[in-house]
Amino acid sequence: MELRALEAFVQVLRCGGFTAAADRLETTQPTVSKLVAQLERELGQPLLRRDTRPAVATDAGRLVQAHAETMLLAAANIRAGLSDLGQARSGELRIGIPPLGPQLFVPLMHAFKLRHPGIELKLFEDGSKAIEAAMLAGELELGGLLAPLDERRYEHMMLIDDRLALLAPARSRWSRRPVVRLAELAEESLILFLAPYMLNERIEEACRQCGFVPDIAGRSGQIGFLQELVRSGVGVALLPSSELRHLAAEDFSVSTLIEPVIPWRIDLAWLRGAYLSHAARAWLDVARSERGIQAA
Repeated sequence: MELRALEAFVQVLRCGGFTAAADRLETTQPTVSKLVAQLERELGQPLLRRDTRPAVATDAGRLVQAHAETMLLAAANIRAGLSDLGQARSGELRIGIPPLGPQLFVPLMHAFKLRHPGIELKLFEDGSKAIEAAMLAGELELGGLLAPLDERRYEHMMLIDDRLALLAPARSRWSRRPVVRLAELAEESLILFLAPYMLNERIEEACRQCGFVPDIAGRSGQIGFLQELVRSGVGVALLPSSELRHLAAEDFSVSTLIEPVIPWRIDLAWLRGAYLSHAARAWLDVARSERGIQAA
């Protein structure tokens, strides 16, 4: 069986359909359909249910998907290894950066470019779930992920260990409250990140444990826009305290969140046992030397 056919099949499942998979693979929908049909003929079994949208795998399809992802990752490792030969002073690094990552990654990027100006940084900016999926697909070598991580799957080093705090407008009832219990926010409208982001799940689960379902006033994938929504009084937000230190006191109120404390730790992660290019290894060296990080 061809890797192209396996990749087409996996992308149909990841993207939810043939058209989206074709866009991802930069080819045509008929080509993707032909590759998947070819794979089904070779294996003698249907791999996709044709009566559902988005695309859903059959029992045989789930088995093939699991092995195909391993094979595709191995192929990506082979390609990366070959391309890295003789490129000690050039190349590229594909790295995933979470939405709250600039303060963590920009200083590292600056230090990295000073030491390795010939290596191009290709950034993938998204939430932990999307970064993790791209790493498993062999599309990224390194990524900033929300801890804790699966130790069987990842090697990692800590970038920051923080906790969430309450961000409210300066002229709100929280302005004189240095400490706030989560249960006290039951009647507040919350502004969260976009739905797929893992941080939302932690916030919503903590709210449920406190006996309420949060009233969501809005969502944004941009922390700057989210802060503006808070400043204008649309709602309040729960954000890492380290992201709030620079905000103007005349515009915002920041309170420590307790009962429960919601942790926010970001680790720089890579797949255990995966090939790391010269650029990725160089990045890890810079991260350790600049921030004093020890491998976990």
